[in-house]
Formats: sequence, structure tokens, C-alpha cells
Amino acid sequence: MKIADIRKKTAEELQGELKEMKSELFQLRFQHAINQLDNPLKIAQTRKDIARLMTVIREKEIEAQTKSAAQ
Repeated sequence: MKIADIRKKTAEELQGELKEMKSELFQLRFQHAINQLDNPLKIAQTRKDIARLMTVIREKEIEAQTKSAAQ
């Protein structure tokens, strides 16, 4: 997932995407625990995607607070 694509989304879309990614991470961990995961690196990639989403969500929150404080 590219950061430019993430930044184009609205806050609501980002929250939905974050929820999906966390669910996917849970599934990947479960599969890894029972030795059914083909690519264990997928867990690390999903964790990084979650971090990217959370970063952009926080950036948007700070931006909104700055705009409201400036008015």
C-alpha cells in the first residue's frame, strides 16, 4: 500500500481500512500459529501498512485541530 494512495482517502475510509487490516493481521497470526501461513513476511508487511494508516489518521487529526484553532 502506497502512502500517496492512503493520503487521498477520507478519515472515514481510513478508519474502515484500519479495521480491515487489523482483522487481516489477526487472521495471519492465527494461520502462522497453526503452520498454515505460506508467507510469514506478510505479517510484517501488514503491520507496516497498519502503521502507515495510523500515521496518516493522526496527521489528519492534527491538521483538523490546527485549522479549528486558527479560526
